[in-house]
Amino acid sequence: MIGYVMLGTNDLARARSLYDPLAEMFGATVLAAYSSDKRVFYTSGAGQPMLSITVPHNGAAASAGNGTMVALPAKTRAIVDAAHAKAMSLGCADDGAPGVRGPNPDGFYGAYFRDFDGNKICVFRVGPA
Repeated sequence: MIGYVMLGTNDLARARSLYDPLAEMFGATVLAAYSSDKRVFYTSGAGQPMLSITVPHNGAAASAGNGTMVALPAKTRAIVDAAHAKAMSLGCADDGAPGVRGPNPDGFYGAYFRDFDGNKICVFRVGPA
């Protein structure tokens, strides 16, 4: 149902210092045909949803949406942990350390952070490690 999600940034090069390594962790690459010096698209393959980081088209400053969050599914809990650790090492704001959410220990395992522009990101795995 989702084709792509775009998140605004005020510094594309800095944003890529976070999203390029995260994309690699998720098996995604830059879709060069749609990327430019103003935006970058990441995808894990043809026909798969895309994530785009973009400088706002209208020239105004990028800002995070209140109540907006992008959730990235991980194949393992170790990837959730690694993605959160990477974000923290780059100076992103912690918005929830990796861990089980809810009563089922084999259920939802997630971590949350805010990117450099305040966008809320969740990395999650549903199921055991």
